[in-house]
Amino acid sequence: MTDRETSTHQNAAEFAWQDDDVFGRIASRYDTLCDVFSLGLHRLWKRRVARCIAREDWNTLLDGATGTGDIILRLLPATSAQGRTIIASDISPRMLAIAAQRLRPSTAVSLRQLDMERMPSIANGSVDAYSISLGLKICDRQLAMQEAFRVLRPGGRLIVLEASNIRWRWLHRAYLAYMGVCMPLLGWLATGGDASAYRYLLQGVRDFPGAEALARELAGHGYVDVSFERLSLGIVAIHTARKPAERADGVGRAGEPGEMAVAPRGRPLDVPSGLGPGRSVRIDPHDQCEPEPCLDRPPRLPHLWKAHRPHAG
Repeated sequence: MTDRETSTHQNAAEFAWQDDDVFGRIASRYDTLCDVFSLGLHRLWKRRVARCIAREDWNTLLDGATGTGDIILRLLPATSAQGRTIIASDISPRMLAIAAQRLRPSTAVSLRQLDMERMPSIANGSVDAYSISLGLKICDRQLAMQEAFRVLRPGGRLIVLEASNIRWRWLHRAYLAYMGVCMPLLGWLATGGDASAYRYLLQGVRDFPGAEALARELAGHGYVDVSFERLSLGIVAIHTARKPAERADGVGRAGEPGEMAVAPRGRPLDVPSGLGPGRSVRIDPHDQCEPEPCLDRPPRLPHLWKAHRPHAG
């Protein structure tokens, strides 16, 4: 098990928006930064997330850390928004202002300034689907996952795109070395010398837990049907999970604000060690591995996205 998998940092980037309005300062250059740091791959990742959301059955969607609205922009052409409620939220007013300009033709989207760690204006069990893209590493992820559990309805889906770990350690070390050497220079040039913009990103990528560890954390918060799919060799992963459906005995009932869910009963959650890039795994109390519907057919994208599946027998 790597240090990333055993990371105890709850806010991987150690970022506090109350102390540093970095996203307000770089809002106008944020999309350029995303292209620079990911070499354009973030566009493919977000398109994949939008497809996952579109395949879900939802009436109310909350998109956390929406930034400049990339996920919603990719979602609207893929699904009908008629009769649905879409809430695009972010902690930065300037990011939301840009999102508002980009989403202006759509009347189905409501933009709100929300802190993912605490959203008192969102009622218990009021959201059918909740997406967070590249925002979990810059907040207290335990509080954010707990708050997501509260606002989701029983049976509601959580979809998270976040930094992950490349399975081959030598390649992951090389990737981190590249990030550590090249990204500060590229970030400095792209932001006009704002060092904090890339410092938070680098630390968040370096200290965020690996895919297996994050899956265990989600299960520990009470989510079921937890699965993940590594993309681009494991640079990022899409995690999906559900809040348990409500039963007659009360299990799965929406909790009160701040209430910690009880982890699912059963055997300890073990993650197979032989997972390759692009493969998804379901984490449940019985260790059943099964791809989620939205993860079973990777789109035809560059070879970095190619899925590796086990041979029968």
